[in-house]
Amino acid sequence: MTTKRTEAQKWSVTGGDYGRTLKGLSLNLLVRDIDRSLPFYTEVLGFRDLHHDPDFAALERDGVNLVLHADHAYAAQPWAPRLAEQGKRGFGAEIRILGIEPEDAERRARERGHTVLYPTKEWPHGWRDVVLEDPDGYTFAVGVRVGQSVR
Repeated sequence: MTTKRTEAQKWSVTGGDYGRTLKGLSLNLLVRDIDRSLPFYTEVLGFRDLHHDPDFAALERDGVNLVLHADHAYAAQPWAPRLAEQGKRGFGAEIRILGIEPEDAERRARERGHTVLYPTKEWPHGWRDVVLEDPDGYTFAVGVRVGQSVR
């Protein structure tokens, strides 16, 4: 488990200031280790790393804000004991992101040893996507509309 950051490592933007920049829907995922999770989001899904430290990561892609918090950042919360349970997280929720070329994301995921739950396919709902799993078990369907490309 990583530890809380020191004063010298603090981000120049306060959490409150960052929180006030968020609009609409944003996601906050609790992960076991920021450094382990970050490559999936930046290298596979193409999110921009606005800031990260052992406690927290702020990511952005195409106007989508994604926040990762390390489990230890939630140690004082009533649900903290559940975070220590082994197993995958987020089962039953599928996070969908339109605008990522699925074949490219699938290739990057495989190259980096991430789990591909379902290879790239055209679906009846009009998407061509790949279904991936992050290191903590969160499921992502990423792709484009059938007949479109973002290349």
